[in-house]
Amino acid sequence: MTDIALPDKQGILLRVGLYILIACIGLLIFPVMLPLGGILITSTLSAFAAAAVANAVVVRIYERGRLADVGLGGSPTSGREFLTGTATGIVAVVCVVVVPLALGMANFQRVPAGVEHPSAAFAFDSLAIFFGAMGEELLFRGYAFQLLVRAVGPFTTILPTSVIFGLMHSNNPDANALGIINTVAWGILLGYAVWRSGALWLPIGLHFGWNVTLPLLGSNLSGFTMGVTGYTLKWNVGVLWSGGGYGVEGSVLTTFVVVALFFVLRRLIPQSEVMERSF
Repeated sequence: MTDIALPDKQGILLRVGLYILIACIGLLIFPVMLPLGGILITSTLSAFAAAAVANAVVVRIYERGRLADVGLGGSPTSGREFLTGTATGIVAVVCVVVVPLALGMANFQRVPAGVEHPSAAFAFDSLAIFFGAMGEELLFRGYAFQLLVRAVGPFTTILPTSVIFGLMHSNNPDANALGIINTVAWGILLGYAVWRSGALWLPIGLHFGWNVTLPLLGSNLSGFTMGVTGYTLKWNVGVLWSGGGYGVEGSVLTTFVVVALFFVLRRLIPQSEVMERSF
């Protein structure tokens, strides 16, 4: 986010309130307008549309209406942050799958792909996953989030928005308690990534890298089965380690990985001066 003067308390509440109102209206309207047949595709694209509209309207009214005002401005580090996030997300998934495979806790099982053209289906789903990741980052960590971080500090902003982020996934298929806790932890990690980098490119890459790799390695994605590779992970251990139908995101393995990623980001990404001096 650009280093612009903060409004007074009343101005902050007005901007955040308008943002939330527009986003909520969008989340109610856009799913009805996107009858694409699949709940995963519809939910991801509707979240992206609602987030994009909410951010665009508020920054157009109160700021300069530029992508930089929502954390999507171009800079010499934008591409590196996105690629770093994507690579980190991919490696994180590999860790939570390869370790159980090596220990005999799971194995790959051949299953029917379920689609006529798996490669084309995965390409389409990957595009939807990218927009879904960008949409959730814009929605939960876009303009309003970044404004609040600069106004009241990271802890006061990141924790409550992460709890909401986790609860928003509680209606997903086969959601379990640990899965929701892990999703809250992911929200905290992604919020930390915004505060650390001062932009959305790092958390978008991290979110996308994780989400796009899980189906490739046979795991459900937050309760959704994509089934485009023809393989699934068959677990030989209980739900605590496998996550059950929610996928590995509902397991203690993800808990360990999310904690480790805080230290990884701290080492890889320098602290944003704008965010650091804003509270």
